[in-house]
Amino acid sequence: MKPFLIQQLERYAQRLIELDFLLSREDIMADMTQFLQLSREHAEVSAVASRFARFQQRTADLASAQVLLADEDMREMAEEEAASASAELQSLEAELQRMLLPKDPDDARPAFVEIRAGTGGDESALFAGDLLRMYTRFAESQGWRCEIVSESVSELGGYKEVVVRIEGEQVYGALKFESGGHRVQRVPATETQGRIHTSACTVAVLAEPDEAEAIKINPADLRIDTFRASGAGGQHINKTDSAVRITHLPTGIVAECQDGRSQHSNKAQALKVLTARIQEKDRAERAAKDAAERKSLIGSGDRSDRIRTYNFPQGRLTDHRINLTLYKLLTIMEGDLKDVVDALQAYEAAEQLAALEIGAAA
Repeated sequence: MKPFLIQQLERYAQRLIELDFLLSREDIMADMTQFLQLSREHAEVSAVASRFARFQQRTADLASAQVLLADEDMREMAEEEAASASAELQSLEAELQRMLLPKDPDDARPAFVEIRAGTGGDESALFAGDLLRMYTRFAESQGWRCEIVSESVSELGGYKEVVVRIEGEQVYGALKFESGGHRVQRVPATETQGRIHTSACTVAVLAEPDEAEAIKINPADLRIDTFRASGAGGQHINKTDSAVRITHLPTGIVAECQDGRSQHSNKAQALKVLTARIQEKDRAERAAKDAAERKSLIGSGDRSDRIRTYNFPQGRLTDHRINLTLYKLLTIMEGDLKDVVDALQAYEAAEQLAALEIGAAA
């Protein structure tokens, strides 16, 4: 393991001793807010420190086994112990590296996935529908729950725009790298001469704000319009002004919801989407500022960036940010996104680890 990581882990071990002492003090016990804060930190630190202790133990075991290799009578047992210790140390090192990486508090939150048709007309709208199917199928495979918040259906099928809320474990952390431009190359169903067309959609993935930590929006900055919902939903949804559109006047950001059966529920959901979009705007501005100091292939969330190409004639998906190419496009479009998500998360982890090393050397 690299020396800078050992130094980081030794700090965790030292911090655990400090926390054990602090939590034993009576004055800390009397302050419930501080006690809970220290208790949460203790749980996080002790998880890392315990794995580091195991790493140190297995390192010592490996050293002892290597000494015994010189003894003819003990060599076979020593070889087995050395192999076992080496395998576990490799696993422990990877686990400890992950535990040391900075954590995005939003990773565990639900997410709004917004898909908009771009260049390509009807074919782009059809592709937007295909992307929605891909994400909802992937969500189902993960045991997540999906709910359409708003939709604008195109004439030939698909969507001009659709917003879906996805709730479950680590939703935003898995889907946040989907933000950007998605390009498709295929022969449209309406093409009579078999020519390949290129069209595009944009995807934006927004973390649902934590109500306790969400930015506060001044009600005076909002314009709220109600209108009659369109699309499926039965008699009630089409005959009352239950759909809600909220405009944030200072930024011009708009959110609407028409899927609920009451104006109250639609207003609450639209406000969540609006808050998420405003927070994403702030996040993007901070990321752009950071990018001026440090280039990053992932994380800008710039919706104009072409991040991925779906080439149907070749059965190929290419993610341009990490030079990932997979020849399993049809299964990916059916929701098998795991290889893509894992590769993007691994790339982010490698970037964070490199940043940690640079920070430790500075």
